[in-house]
Amino acid sequence: GTFEEMARKKGKSDAEIDLLIKEMKLLFERRMPVPSPNERVYSHGPDKLRSPERRDRLEGERVVRHCLQGGTIKTLLDIGTGSALFAEAFHEAGIAVAGVDINAEMIDAAQRHVPEGEFSIARAEDLPFADGSFDSTFFGVVFHEVSDYAKALHEAYRVARCSTFILEWQYKDEEFGPPIEHRLTKECIRDLSLSTGYRGFAETPLRTLVLYRL
Repeated sequence: GTFEEMARKKGKSDAEIDLLIKEMKLLFERRMPVPSPNERVYSHGPDKLRSPERRDRLEGERVVRHCLQGGTIKTLLDIGTGSALFAEAFHEAGIAVAGVDINAEMIDAAQRHVPEGEFSIARAEDLPFADGSFDSTFFGVVFHEVSDYAKALHEAYRVARCSTFILEWQYKDEEFGPPIEHRLTKECIRDLSLSTGYRGFAETPLRTLVLYRL
């Protein structure tokens, strides 16, 4: 029979049975592993993403110049766009931009900063676009935050006709940026790119970041 029936046969009152059930649930919950959130994901507001100090470190205009060398890019998807700091820089350079982010607050901020852009809530691992929808895809210091590197890169590859850019922190301990255990090595990104199907791999060292072109 049920636990309640067995308890009543032993002379337990309804109040005692309720207390036992609560204690059993508490014990079960303590034993069950609690899924932890992705600790790599940025959890502050959009304003902090646009602080003068951070903008200086990210070198947005310089990054955009490197990405646009060759003149083949007309459309670009900014994956993990945040407040659209990079999408805005690409837009100012004449590129038609779209962006996705998992945070609705970020999407609202992005749309305010780049009204001409198309921004929507989506995960990097499940982009709501058809194959080859953009000339390029771009990860602006967010690739290390995704839950599944292989899936996210495969999606970026799928929706891009020409290339993908990954801007990441240098792999070293620093007082700013994510901790070393959240950073990605060049070898890690190169191996992921090759297994995804990219044929090219080039890196451009910047002041505090590295721009990878796949």
